[in-house]
Amino acid sequence: MSKDANGLFTATDITGLTLRNRLAVAPMTRVSASEDGTATETMARYYERFARGGFGLLVTEGIYTDQAFAQGYLRQPGITNEAQSQAWRPVVDAVHRHGARIFAQLMHAGAISQGNRFRDTTIGPSAVQPKGHQMEFYYGKGAYPMPTAMTEEQIADAIEGFATSAARAVAAGFDGIEIHGANGYLIDQFLTDYANRRDDRWGGDTRRRTTLVRAVFDAVRATVRAGVPVGVRISQGKVNDFSHKWAGREQDAEAIFGALAEAGASYLHVTEHKVWEPAFEGGRDSLVALARRYAPHVTLIANGGVQDAARAQEVMAAGADIVALGKAALANPDFPNRVRAEREVTAFDPTILGPIANIKPSELAA
Repeated sequence: MSKDANGLFTATDITGLTLRNRLAVAPMTRVSASEDGTATETMARYYERFARGGFGLLVTEGIYTDQAFAQGYLRQPGITNEAQSQAWRPVVDAVHRHGARIFAQLMHAGAISQGNRFRDTTIGPSAVQPKGHQMEFYYGKGAYPMPTAMTEEQIADAIEGFATSAARAVAAGFDGIEIHGANGYLIDQFLTDYANRRDDRWGGDTRRRTTLVRAVFDAVRATVRAGVPVGVRISQGKVNDFSHKWAGREQDAEAIFGALAEAGASYLHVTEHKVWEPAFEGGRDSLVALARRYAPHVTLIANGGVQDAARAQEVMAAGADIVALGKAALANPDFPNRVRAEREVTAFDPTILGPIANIKPSELAA
């Protein structure tokens, strides 16, 4: 094993949960559940490949949290009832057989839902037209619909959905919970200045716009037992506004990361297009470095553009404890084993995500 890889294979822990190394699989939407939102045998085999390939931690694709407005994509998995919960058990067991850990990422799509079998309308913090267009490789087409501004009751229901789904995830055997607060989905919409124009307790300046994510965190933390890690994924860019940057720059980073550290997050999962680059034009520090500065005692997972061991080590040197791979993991489900053996890493082939970004038979081959 090369010197570039040494630091990636030391054990670490997240609030007492031991991970065998510093390499994780990032959450990636794969629209391969049954139409009713239950996880499938194909999904179990897909996740098992990463565990068998040596990753220490896997974070699932976004799992919808209620039978109202949470679902974002057709054939997205949910965890809203006992049947959906139990369908995840074979996935979890397959991962555990190979010594890896798996966290359930809980997600509410909010205003950028483009496929929901429970509702034909969308909701968000405010009645603001989402930027961009629906993603065709997730069965979408055309502009996002205009959302309705959420009522207090709908906000309470969304928070409850996260909490009850977290309980179901733990009952299904998941090792931890990741709250999806990134990439343009509901929690990120509340964090975003142009999407959240509310003048009540859920809106206002950046610190006030963290009210929802803190409320969701508190509800989840109160629902699951103390030893279960509960983290939050945070980004600037969004699936419908890829180049978005926080207007308040470092002050916004301080407000968001500081609020989550104060809330007691077990970890923060920071994602950028190229996670090692400066977070803001003309700046010096990456979002990883800013997260480390303003949440100094919180475990930090970094995701975005990392393709090799040397870059992963660079990101860890900037402050990350764990590096999560997305496209590199799709191309190399055995990335950790390859790096250990000093074998060549395969380049990512984007055709794997087209025309629909579902799990392909080739991804399940031995």
